[in-house]
Formats: sequence, structure tokens, C-alpha cells
Amino acid sequence: MPGTLRDILDGAARGVFPSPDGGTTVVRQHAPRDAGVLAFTAHSVVFTDEDEGWVRAALGALDCDALAAAMNPRFLAAFLERTGRSNDTVDLLSVAAPLAGPAALALKEIDDLAHPRITGSRRRRDDVRAWAADGGVLVLGRGVGGRLEVAVEVDEGVRHRGLGRALALAARHLAGEPVWAQVATGNARSLRAFQAAGYRPVGAEALLLPR
Repeated sequence: MPGTLRDILDGAARGVFPSPDGGTTVVRQHAPRDAGVLAFTAHSVVFTDEDEGWVRAALGALDCDALAAAMNPRFLAAFLERTGRSNDTVDLLSVAAPLAGPAALALKEIDDLAHPRITGSRRRRDDVRAWAADGGVLVLGRGVGGRLEVAVEVDEGVRHRGLGRALALAARHLAGEPVWAQVATGNARSLRAFQAAGYRPVGAEALLLPR
């Protein structure tokens, strides 16, 4: 088993996952901002600077399937209380390889750091950059484990025209490394757009952020 969160993420991007042995790996946070849980097939990863003994005890106290223990709402609630953090949702985690050449979609980089989409992303990511398209916005930044994360936004009036897919695809042309997407599991529209753009699901993620 790789020893750091980034090792695990890099492996998942290549299609190499933790052993599906029903276990839980505990690793240190990559940065003070980000703690949480990754759930792969039959293996979970808890990334936290909290004591590993506490994590093991909290998981062991649950009366549930060990395969799902780290994503059990009672464990997540205890994790949130222990760390004083907040969580919005459990996301589907997807990744796609970079693509050569320029994006087919016309994009213009946004230089205004006060832009609402940039401001929101900077609470969760570092080195944020954003581009505007006709009717949409594409954001790239460094998130969990230093991975490159993408977020897209499409104006209501131009939805159902493939712009979300085009923005997600454009991100792969702007990146020189794997691109990660976190999408709430109930957001079927966004999930379809990212899958159509070649992003493959690798697991689930519950991200705990400072309040």
C-alpha cells in the first residue's frame, strides 16, 4: 500500500487501486485544509491528522458492514464532531487523462479574482484559474492531495446543448496531467456530462473542510 494520499490518488489515476480486502487505510492529510474519506472498491482511505487510534476505534464501534464503515453517516458525523469541520455531500470521484492539442471550445481566461466562480473555488483549491465560454465557465485548481481538479458551470438558458460536456473535455486539453472531478451523486446531469467527456468513476469522496 502506498504511503501517502498523493500516492494513492496517483495510483487510482493509472487504474491501480488499494487491495479490495475490506480494509481501511489511514494516511496523513496532504494539507491542513483537507481531511476526509475516499471509498474505493472494498477499501477505504481516511486522510486526517487526527490520531489513527481514534479512527480505528470509531470505525470499530459501528454495527455495520465493514466495507461501508468509513462512509457510514455515523462515522462521518463523529469525524465532523472530532475535527470541528463541515461537509456538503458525498461526491462521485472521477478522473481523466490529459489530451494533446488545443481545446475545440473557444475559451477566454478570466483575470478577475473577484469573479464569483473563482472566489468559490479558492475556498477549496489553490492556484485557481478560470476560463469563460459562451454560456459557461471552466475552473481548474489544486485540491485534495495536490491533484488538479475541474469544475464547470453552465448558464440555465443554454443547458441541454452539450456545453457542460464541451467544458469538461476542454479541461483535459488545458491540463498536462490527470484531471479530477468531484460531482454530487444526485447531480445526474453533471455526471452524464463528465462521463461523456471521458472521465471514469474511481470511487466516492466525503471531503471535510474547515468551518
